[in-house]
Amino acid sequence: MAQPAKGPAHAEGPCSTPPDTTHQVHPVDEKLPASRLVPAALQHIAAMYAGVVTPPLIIGQAVGLDTAGMTRLIAAGLLIAGCATILQTLGIRTFAGNRLPFVNAASSAGITPMLAIAETSSPGHQLPAIYGAVLVAGVFCLAVGPFFGKLLRFFPPLVTGVVITLIGVTLMPVPVGWAQGGDKHAADFGAMKYLALAGFTLVVVLLFQRFGKGFVKQIALLLGLFIGTLAAIPFGMADFTALREAPVAALPTPFAFGAPEFQPAAILSLCIVMLVLMTESSAGMLALGEICDRRSDGQTITRGLRTDGIATLIGSVFGGFPTSAFAQNVGVVSLTRVRSRYVVAVAGGALLVLGTFPVLGAVVSLVPMPVLGGAGIVLFGSIAVSGIRTLSEAGLDDSSNIILVAVALGAGIIPLAAPTFYADFPAWAQTVLGSGISAGALVAVLLNLFFHHLGTRSRHAAPALKSS
Repeated sequence: MAQPAKGPAHAEGPCSTPPDTTHQVHPVDEKLPASRLVPAALQHIAAMYAGVVTPPLIIGQAVGLDTAGMTRLIAAGLLIAGCATILQTLGIRTFAGNRLPFVNAASSAGITPMLAIAETSSPGHQLPAIYGAVLVAGVFCLAVGPFFGKLLRFFPPLVTGVVITLIGVTLMPVPVGWAQGGDKHAADFGAMKYLALAGFTLVVVLLFQRFGKGFVKQIALLLGLFIGTLAAIPFGMADFTALREAPVAALPTPFAFGAPEFQPAAILSLCIVMLVLMTESSAGMLALGEICDRRSDGQTITRGLRTDGIATLIGSVFGGFPTSAFAQNVGVVSLTRVRSRYVVAVAGGALLVLGTFPVLGAVVSLVPMPVLGGAGIVLFGSIAVSGIRTLSEAGLDDSSNIILVAVALGAGIIPLAAPTFYADFPAWAQTVLGSGISAGALVAVLLNLFFHHLGTRSRHAAPALKSS
């Protein structure tokens, strides 16, 4: 029987014609059949969806947006996440995109600084001040990205672990407020019905996590939100207003929430956060490169960070927030061993569709605040655990490192423990120090310089950024 020239009969020696193309394709570049591609993409969406909509939900509520405004904010977040993920996975030649199964979306790390900006801005100027700072942070990322590899030694696991831990800790009051009903000014804030619904949702998530298998276990958070919402409907605790009023299809409009305003303190705060997000993205790329057997070099990281900058910059125009890697999706790749970047590109396309059709994004607003609170305790708690895991690799047997972490965590927890601590400070200092994440990151970086870089050679080789 005749065989084609590229068949096995002509692949006997190492110097003969290349082996069959099916064996040449790297797992990252593999194009899976729809029967495998679609379920794998759904897993990524399930892992990230709650995280994508969290920043717009929190910021929108903090600035007092109505249901229509919340719907626009959520739709914009989904749209930017979809565009960023597609650009990251498919890339534009050598300009942007790391071409790894890498998910990009608005990071929770920016929430606390943006809340601080909102609190120090007058009504009507809150979102414009936030988006002005986001715009500059995007430009900052584009400018610094190509040189960021040289700065990684200033952001070892000791620093990034502190920051990630503080993200989870400082955000914990948010789901607690949701569990109490969400509206602090309502007469029934903290009522037992809200606490019971939040507790029920938390128990559902825990049960799915304990007894679920495979895909069901991975989407435990999503199932908890769904079942919690169903349980709220008979008690009149689910609001369908946003779903009725949302347009079926609409693209986000530029500067829908007002022209950006540029406040120096707000810009400084978000530029610090952007450095943290760039570190987080770099860590994700390093980790994903190891998982996928395609190591991330300097050019890969530069292209990936350039995508972060583009998404953050464009997001400031259409209603998005600072964009970074989603660590939970790195975990999905590690667990499933499905390494195809096209799977994540399809997930990005699905997010793009959700953002283009606000009526789909409005479905998220059906979830009652107490339900979000019950699930949010798991979500934000897991962020803190990620930081603790990173710190466990940071050499805490060294007394200097222990002092560094202790002081940085203390500085980050001050705004949480004593919200009025910086009340008499200048406005710019309130914005920077009033955010536990910014304050903790700043102290961690300065102490890392003091202990491991200035005037010492033995510690100068403190471990650079590790994959986490």
